[in-house]
Order: sequence, then structure tokens, then C-alpha cells
Amino acid sequence: MDSAAKTVAASAKPSTAGGGGGGGGGVGVGVVAATSAAGIKLNSTDATANNNNNYNNNTKNPTTTTVTTNGIKENNSNNIITNVATATASSPSSGPLSATAIPIIVTGSSGSAGTSAPTSSPTTGSPLLAAASATATPNSGEANKDNKGSPPRDAPPPAPITKGLNLVATPLVKKEKRQSSSRYNVSKNCELTPLSPLNEKTPTNEREQLLIQKLRQCCTLFDFSEPLSDLKWKEVKRAALHEMVEYLSNQNGVITEAIYPEAINMFAVNLFRTLPPSSNPNGAEFDPEEDEPTLESSWPHLQFVYELFLRFLESPDFQPNIAKRYIDHQFVLQLLDLFDSEDPRERDFLKTVLHRIYGKFLGLRAFIRKQINNVFYRFIYETEHHNGIAELLEILGSIINGFALPLKEEHKQFLLKVLLPLHKAKSLSVYHPQLTYCVVQFLEKDPSLSEPVIRSLLKFWPKTHSPKEVMFLNELEELLDVIEPAEFQKVMEPLFRQIAKCVSSPHFQVAERALYYWNNEYIMSLIADNSQVILPIMFPALNRNSKTHWNKTIHGLIYNALKLFMEMNQRLFDECSRNYRQEKQMEREKMSQREELWMQVESLAKSNPEWPKLVGQMDNLSISSSQNEFEENENCDLTYDKLEQESRQQQIQPQQQQTAQETREIRNKDKPLLRRKSDLPTDSGTIRALFEHKRTDDYLKTPPDVNKY
Repeated sequence: MDSAAKTVAASAKPSTAGGGGGGGGGVGVGVVAATSAAGIKLNSTDATANNNNNYNNNTKNPTTTTVTTNGIKENNSNNIITNVATATASSPSSGPLSATAIPIIVTGSSGSAGTSAPTSSPTTGSPLLAAASATATPNSGEANKDNKGSPPRDAPPPAPITKGLNLVATPLVKKEKRQSSSRYNVSKNCELTPLSPLNEKTPTNEREQLLIQKLRQCCTLFDFSEPLSDLKWKEVKRAALHEMVEYLSNQNGVITEAIYPEAINMFAVNLFRTLPPSSNPNGAEFDPEEDEPTLESSWPHLQFVYELFLRFLESPDFQPNIAKRYIDHQFVLQLLDLFDSEDPRERDFLKTVLHRIYGKFLGLRAFIRKQINNVFYRFIYETEHHNGIAELLEILGSIINGFALPLKEEHKQFLLKVLLPLHKAKSLSVYHPQLTYCVVQFLEKDPSLSEPVIRSLLKFWPKTHSPKEVMFLNELEELLDVIEPAEFQKVMEPLFRQIAKCVSSPHFQVAERALYYWNNEYIMSLIADNSQVILPIMFPALNRNSKTHWNKTIHGLIYNALKLFMEMNQRLFDECSRNYRQEKQMEREKMSQREELWMQVESLAKSNPEWPKLVGQMDNLSISSSQNEFEENENCDLTYDKLEQESRQQQIQPQQQQTAQETREIRNKDKPLLRRKSDLPTDSGTIRALFEHKRTDDYLKTPPDVNKY
């Protein structure tokens, strides 16, 4: 356990890049070890940050999506992955994936909060991940090398794509297909006739009419619940969609006034549909932290529809004044309903589409914000179930960054009534980085909001969920990094009472995360300026746990904090030490008085005539109480030399712990693979589909017209 604490301590080291959200998700979940490119500051060991890292290091590729990975042959490529990985598992020397055949002991679910799993390389730690990487496009490796930096300060961290997938030590098992098609009104006549190509060779006077014909042709809907039906006509529609995407991307002056109603009608017919019900093999509803997402089986067509929609909105020929006749309130409402889709690829496209609409249509901005608020209200107070909260918060993070100063009362109410209550939800880890970014942006724009924000966090502080407590500590450090000294003084007393409770937590990761505050220079400067108030609050918890906490790593961090306090104000430190000893002496006196009273009660009970009959029943009871373990060390004074000596001892212990851990690993090397019941096999086709998804926009930047918010 101590070795695991060192691993978490190394990965939870705060950085100074960015100004947004810390981690969300389970504590110590090392499913995919990577640097944080999605969070604003890597100061946690949560699952959300790890999944963001997983996406940034493995999935982003600026190259154009190839036709072969999105066509009808997609199911065949899934079998290729299965065959490759099966051959690897059966033959240890069968190529570069042979290392994955070594048995690995899994101690927790990769997506669950509060579990601890060994970290692994993104390309070698999992057979599924290795197979997915092996089938990626040739340029994906070079493209991913350029996406390891932190997001810019004016962009929120992107929502993860592969959240909930178990990528560590999961065998490749052929599962039943878990793709589900949405409910469409399937067209009666699905026979499509291929039209002439639409490109630069097409005569100019025929281009508009040919484009309209192709748009109308693509309004034909197919039944994807039957994968082998209408293959010929499905391919005709897919080819037409791909052709129009290329045409809009490479040609200018193609969007005329007659195109708007046809194009927007085609988008509406294909996109707006009844979503399939949430699926969960072990429960009533889909859990985005644990369950493998259900992919949309009509994605080979939907992907090109979304890409065409984006090219349409981003085209230099696009005129919002004409398009606003068709992209109205009802269109936006139907678009927002699609954010509850389980397919993360669709939510990623929707996020970019809605962000572009927000930037283009000034008249829809207030309506979009209001309707997103309604989605959050329904999530917080009614359902607590929605798949697109992270993506909606990512959009809002970009919007908040563009708010003009001074902030409107509407925006402050949004912070206090919507964003802060989002901390109460059980699935906080899914969207915590994006939520933290939004809250931090508000504090950077208006420091006077610091007090209500921090008091609200203390109000919603989790009592029994340690991974969520670590997320709160991550976010709190982000807020303290931007807080003004005058605002800090208003909240320091309740704040450090809560931090003292966290330092005393028996969950070592909670105590460890709280003690990392003493590694933050700005927070230490705030503590030094207000040590007269903070030290008396923190001293009892630090002194008590310096001897009694079960985790030795915590001892070293506590000694470091005590040493810093002693260097700040030696006289105040000695005074707190004396007061602490006096309080403990008074507690011992009260305890002895209670002992005497109980002895008197016992003597009175023995004088009762019924006492002999109850002796047999009293044998198993013990009335005497025992002193706490830490009282053995209460009489010794803490001095600077003793703290230095204890710190040196703590530095030696990790080396001994590492040797013991290596010995245990050698002893367990030949043991068979263990898997908890909650670790479900992961479908190779799902992993491949999500890893091949290319984001249209790495980070949502603030729309340029910031004064219109």
C-alpha cells in the first residue's frame, strides 16, 4: 500500500499550466498512464484525467477520415483485431504484441472510482489497446506526438472519448453485438440511383441542381438494425455524403440561397430521431463511469452527415442571416436532445456543431444558454442521468471565457444555482475537469465570487466517498491558485477546518492530497500571512496523525508541514504545542473521572441480589476503557531536530517498501489472472471504433465576438 502511495504521490504533483479544472474520477485509477493534456492542471490521480490523457495520446489525428473505416466493411475489421490478439495470446513469440500474453492481475475496474490499478503503457499495457493501435492509420503516431501539451487557457479540457472502457488485462472475448440503432422512420423506397460525380469538373451551371439532388437523395433512411440489408443503396448514400463533404471543403461559392433549406432539411431528417434506450448489462440504466458505451449502428452515415453539417457552418459562403430562417429554437432544442446519446463520437460532433451555431447566430445565444441550464436542472434535481454533461460543460467553458466584464447577474446566478449544485451528483467524476474549469474561469473574472463558491463547496463536501473527496481537494487547490488574499481571509477558518479533517482521514489518498497543499508556493504564502489563525486549527490534526496514521508516506508529508509551520513562527508553534498538551491532559483527566464513575456504577451493580445470576452473561463484557495509542507519545515535545530526524527516516523507508513490493511481484508472477466480477470483457470493435474517431476540433476556442455575451 505504501508503494502505491508513492506512485500516486508522484503522479499527483501539482503543475502550473493552465487555469482550469483539476481531476475528477476515481482515486488511484492508473488505467492508462499519460501526461495530462485534457486537464488544466495535473494535480490528481483521478480516472477522468487518465481517460483524457488516453484520448490525447492515442486518438487525435488531424488527417481526413478514410472511407474504408466508415463504410459497410467496418464489422470485418473487428474480426481482424480479434484474430490478431487471439493469435498473440496463443503464441508468446508471434510478433510485437507478444508481451501482452503475460498474465496480469487486475485488482479493480478501470472505470470505477476508488480503485487502484497498476499503470501501464498506452500501447503495451492491454491487448485490446495494442490491437487498436496496430490498426490505426499510418499517420496517427506522428499526429499524436504533437498533441501532448496542455490546452490553452482560453479553452476548456475536452471530454474523454474512451471513458468507461476497461483497457487493462481484459481478455479479447467475442461478445454479442452491443450496437443499437436509433428509431428512424425508414423510407419505403430505399433504391437509390447513383448520380453523376460532383466535383470541379462538373459544369458550373449544373452544380447547384446536382448538389440539391444529392441532398434530397441523402434524405432516404435505412434500417441499420439489419446490417446486411440494402447494402448497395447504403453504399450509394454513403458515397454521396462523402462526395458532398469533399465538395464543400474544396470548392468556394457553392452555398447559394436555394441550398439552405435543402441542406438543413437533410441534416434534420438524418440527425433528429428517437434515441435507443440506455443499456446496462447489470443494471437498469447506463453508468458512464463503468459501462461500455452502446455505439450507434448507423454511424457510417451519421458521421458524414455531421461532417457535412460542420463544413456547411464553417464555409466562408455561409450566411447566418439566411440560415436563421431554418436553424431556429426548435432546431436547437432537437439538437440538445441528441446530447443524451451513448455514443461518445456523436456527442463529440454535437459539441462542435452547437459551439459553431453559438458563435454564428447571435440571436440564439441567450436561448442556448437557457436550454443548457434546463438540461442541468433536470439532471441535478430529477434524473441524475445524462450522457452529455461533460460536453455541454466544455461548450460553456469556452462561452464563460468570453464573458464581458463586469459579469451580468444572469451569469452569477448560473454559477451559484447551476454549476455549484452539479457537485452533488454521483457521476461527478465524468465531468469534473470541465466543471472545475468553468468555476475557475468565473473566479478569475470576478474575485468577489470566491467566498460563495468555496462555502458552497464546503456545503456539498462528501462525507463518505473518498474518491469524490479527492476531486474536491483538486478543485479547491485550483480555486486557491486564483483567489485574492482579501477573499482568502473570509473563508480561511472553515476552509482549514475541513482540510484538517482531510489530513486526519484514514483514506491515505485523501490525507495525501490535502498535504500536497504545502507544496504549493502561493497557498503557502497565504498560510504564512495568516498563520496566527491557521496554525492553531491545523496543529492538532498534524500532531495527532504524525504518529498514529497507518500510512508511513503520510508521516513524511506531515513532518514536512510541521517543519514549515515551525519555520514560519517558532513562538506560535511552541504555544500551539503547549496548548495541545494541556488539552490532552484535560482529556485524560476527564477519562479518569469517567473510569471512576463507571467503577462506582459497577460496585453498585454488584450489591444487587441479582448480580450472581448475571455474572455468566457479564464475562464477555469489558467496562474498562483503554487509552488512545497516540498518548504514548504525547509527553515528547516536537522540536526542529526531531522533525529533521523523522524526515530522514521517512526518506529511507520508501526504498525498503519498493524492495518489498518487487519481492511480492516476483512471488505472484506465476499466479493466474484474477478479475473481479465487475470487470466485464470489452468488445474489441468498440475500442477500435472509438480510437479511430478523429476530433474535428481539439479545443473549443472562445468565439471572437466576446462583447455580445
